[in-house]
Amino acid sequence: MTKEKTTKKTKPALVKPACIRHEIDAAGRAAGRVATEVAMILRGKNKPTFSPHIDGGDCVTVNNASQLKFTGKKLVQKDYHHHTMHPGGIRTKSMKKVFLENPAEVIRKAVYGMLPKNRLRDEMMKRLKINA
Repeated sequence: MTKEKTTKKTKPALVKPACIRHEIDAAGRAAGRVATEVAMILRGKNKPTFSPHIDGGDCVTVNNASQLKFTGKKLVQKDYHHHTMHPGGIRTKSMKKVFLENPAEVIRKAVYGMLPKNRLRDEMMKRLKINA
């Protein structure tokens, strides 16, 4: 009779609460590639103690957000939408306009969309700092 293999869950007490600082230079890099790297570190997937139900990620600082590169025609074609919850209240801004007003917002929105849609997402986003 062979022993059955089981996966052990990480307990919250085993994950270190200390936040290790990571600095990422975004100069000349594609926005999506920077965002995926940031999302992975915020989530804690780069650690051996990763568990999806525990927020064990680190702090991330992104530098030179104003020097991001965009592939294809994203600056012209991509739009950001939100609704005011009033009839006819859809608001649209192009990525180019958002990037010129606040380059950090483009990275913030990309990372926000890559994180899991649960209670941990807001806690992960608090550990993200972006310098233009």
